[in-house]
Amino acid sequence: MADEQLSLILTTAPSLEVAHQLAHGLVTERLAACVNVLPQVMSTYVWEGRLQQTEEVLMMIKTRSSRYAALEQYIRAHHPYDTPEIIEISGSRVTPPYWAWVLKETTTG
Repeated sequence: MADEQLSLILTTAPSLEVAHQLAHGLVTERLAACVNVLPQVMSTYVWEGRLQQTEEVLMMIKTRSSRYAALEQYIRAHHPYDTPEIIEISGSRVTPPYWAWVLKETTTG
């Protein structure tokens, strides 16, 4: 696990209720150490040829890079969107105490 890094995953949800359900499942399944839920972001995008402007909830998910595949699979299985946004940002610099906590909280078995 020498190449293990912190991963910050960004996704959006259609409501606070959905975001809280996803967050609870991700943390309970130890796929994430922490999920920040930021309500009321306005997303502007083109979907199926039409300009859209939608109020969404932004989720910032902290995990270890080796948990990304399982975390992505969980989001795809439980997210109401057909094409959920799932973006991974690698954290090359993380304070050692926080990194130790993330590792502890995302360790299974």
